[in-house]
Formats: sequence, C-alpha cells, structure tokens
Amino acid sequence: MSTESPTPDRSLPGGGHPLDWLDLREKEREEAGLRRRLRPREASVDGLDLAGNDYLGLTRDERVIEAGVRALRTWGGGSTGSRLVTGSTTLHAGLEAELAEHMGAEAALVFSSGYLANLGVICGLIGKGGLVVSDAINHASIVDACRLSRARVAITPHCDVEAVARVLAERAEERALVAVDAVFSVDGDIAPLAELAAVTRRYGAVLLVDEAHGLGVVGAGGRGAVHAAGLAGADDVVLTATLSKALGAQGGAVLGPRRVVEHLVDAARSFIFDTGLAPASVAAALAALRILRAEPDLAERVRANARALAAGARAAGLRATAPEGAVTSVLVGEARLAFDTAARCAEAGVRVGCFRPPSVPDGISRLRLAARADLTSADLERALTALRYATS
Repeated sequence: MSTESPTPDRSLPGGGHPLDWLDLREKEREEAGLRRRLRPREASVDGLDLAGNDYLGLTRDERVIEAGVRALRTWGGGSTGSRLVTGSTTLHAGLEAELAEHMGAEAALVFSSGYLANLGVICGLIGKGGLVVSDAINHASIVDACRLSRARVAITPHCDVEAVARVLAERAEERALVAVDAVFSVDGDIAPLAELAAVTRRYGAVLLVDEAHGLGVVGAGGRGAVHAAGLAGADDVVLTATLSKALGAQGGAVLGPRRVVEHLVDAARSFIFDTGLAPASVAAALAALRILRAEPDLAERVRANARALAAGARAAGLRATAPEGAVTSVLVGEARLAFDTAARCAEAGVRVGCFRPPSVPDGISRLRLAARADLTSADLERALTALRYATS
C-alpha cells in the first residue's frame, strides 16, 4: 500500500496553474505603465520630499519624537489588545478629549487608522436597508466602507449638491448618510460643506465629512473644513480624521455627537475587533496637536506654500490645480508619461507623488505635490526648477 500523498488535481480547462492569471495581469500592468513597486527609503534621504503627507513638518519635530519615546518606555511597543480589552490607555482618552475640543466636536473615538475609522463609522451608522450617497471621487476608504455597509449606494458627480438633493428626495430608505471628503486628496479642492449640510438637514440625513486632509491645514488654526464652514458641533454632522498627515503620527478618529461615538464603541467592527493604536503613536499625535494649537499659524503657512507651488507651476506653463489645502496636482495625461515625469523629478532631487489609474481615471494621471509648513523659499524654487526640468 502506497504511503505517498495523492497529488492534488490542479487541472484547469485550459491547463496550467490556477495562479497563472497573475502573470498575465502583471504583464498588462507593466505595458500600461501601471505596475507598482515598493521602494523602501532610508531614514535619511537627500532631496526634497513633496510626496509625503507630513503637511506641518512635525514627523521629525523633537517634541513629537520625545513624546513618542516617553510613551514607548512607559507603555511598551504596543497597546496589547483591542480598545475594549486592554488597548485603551489614558493617552488615548487624552487625545480624544483634546482632538474633540480642537475640532469643536462633542466627542471623539481613536481608531488605529483613518481607513478603519471610515469603515467603522459608515458600517456602524448605515447598514442593510439604508442609503449612502457618496461623491464620485471620495477616498478609497469611503468607497470600501460603502461596499461593506450592505446599504444602497448612490454615487453622485463631484461636488454636485443638486444631485445629492435629488437622490435624497427620491429615496425610500428611512436612514441616509451623505459621505464626502472635506479636502479631496488628489485635486486639493474643498467640498461645498455648508450647502451639503443644508441639503442633508432638509431631507433628514446625516453628513459624514472625512477631514483627513483638512485637519491641521484648513480653517483658523487648522481646525478643519467643517469648523471653517460653521458646522462644528452640529448634531447631524459626523467627522473622521487621520493622525498620519498633519499630525505626523499614525491612526485615525471619528468625531461628532457623543451618542454616535458611544454607539460605535458597541457597533463598529473595525474598532471592536482591532488592536488599539500603539501608545507611542497616540502620544506623538497628541504632542503634534498641542504644537498646532500653540502655533496656529502653521496652517496658513502650509496653505501659502501650496499656493506658491501652484502659481509657480502655472507660470511654467503647466496645468496645475488651485489648492485650497496642502495639495497641488499637476496634470500630465497618460500613466506612463506621469511615471516618467515623476522619475525625472526624482533625478533632480525632488520626490513627488504620481497618481495613475486606478487612483485616478484613464487619461488624467498627474503629479501630486504636497506642501509643508516648513518649506523655505529655497525649497519652493528647487521644487519648481525640478518640475521645469522634468516637463521640458
């Protein structure tokens, strides 16, 4: 009797291995200029970084680093469990309180990423039998949350308030939520929040605003686009935010009415079943928030630098968006050309983002320039010189 294990039958209708399709897909991506590769960077890199999202230049601020180090020594390398078990610390509670105060919300709840915050709040507030109205170019975390929510999802044209109103007016669902980025991550424009809030109130819906690119950048003192629109503390507006951009750390949060936050503690699966954010990241974000509150002009400085980059790019004959936050996009066109242009910028000592499908639709690939509050006039000129070289 043979003791050998039988060879599994992996035959396919056309023969070959069941994962051979991956090789075909990789070839297609390569030919289209859409192949993505990880490029690990060193801790210290020569050149100017306009690709990252460290909008206030606080990631390497000694006050932020020291706060993280103290938390690491006090609490250890991780939070040890989910927030409902052992993963909540006094640091988490302190950050939630100060973040809510800064943004004018009644309460806040810290998640381990902004992505999970969006998953948690959308799935927690709207489920099967509900409606989510989502802007056509919302961030992928909102898109995925809509899909996972099991609600009916209506995609409306970018910043089209009348389209949102029509969907809400015609709905049969009792519960509805309108989801929108405060500042859109690619083009850098701000959503018409006051108009959207008026529509959601008229039709008995909730407005969810993702302040990932608004916190620390938009409005007086970087309190965000919701605060700037006069909607802070509204009982029918909920916010999400990330701690990994202007606050230079990692993590995310949901902010809004206390009853929403208390509900999510019981209902948000991405909160309940996820290990809590590491205390070192919490402490770093809290230190950065305190710096922002003590130095409110940081927000205006990053916006001014973004405007300067955009103006310089347009003066060089490039198609640059008009930034309302930290981000400027330089439209290039085809994916391969965008990739090659970004590579030429890197050759000139300036790293820029390169957005290609599926991040943006075909034919409108672009370079993404993220301004920082700590950029000098020499930095700005260096960036524009690199752009001129890369596009010549």
